[in-house]
Amino acid sequence: NLSPLSTTLFSFEVVFMRKFEKISEEQFRKDFADFDTKYEEIKVPVRKTMYSAGYDIHIPFDSCINPNETLIIPTGIKVIMNNDEFFGIYMRSGLGTKYNLRMCNQVGIIDADYYNNEENEGHIFIKVQNEGENKISFKKGDRIAQGIFQKYYIVDNDEVKETRHGGFGSTNKGDEINE
Repeated sequence: NLSPLSTTLFSFEVVFMRKFEKISEEQFRKDFADFDTKYEEIKVPVRKTMYSAGYDIHIPFDSCINPNETLIIPTGIKVIMNNDEFFGIYMRSGLGTKYNLRMCNQVGIIDADYYNNEENEGHIFIKVQNEGENKISFKKGDRIAQGIFQKYYIVDNDEVKETRHGGFGSTNKGDEINE
């Protein structure tokens, strides 16, 4: 038994990979049926500079969003990462400060087990709201958000054995919000 003050003599970190992929063409046909986008036009996120933390996420179609409206953006991408990490998605700061554009959930958390889930392959969607006073227009390929890989820790006595069954919002199925 180790006490909380014990130290570990040897520690090994197993790194699997971090990688972006496009969703399959089959999933693309389902999720992009209402958009003027070609599969080949989906952009996989990249960093803009050598010391950027965030990977830029691009909007894959022309669009506009009026004041007080929301827009759900299918990105066409999914991400694989180590089991002790998540991919945090944040609005690009210029869009927030200049135009008052916000992600509806403020920060998107993509868990490692979201990748290739049975419901939607791990396809990442972003929902934004225009809280400003002006209409905002986007061209296909504009950078709309950024994602950052982040490590997280769990408590020593964590005993969760459940696995993900489904896609977006599947970890809160059964939770009810009373209004």
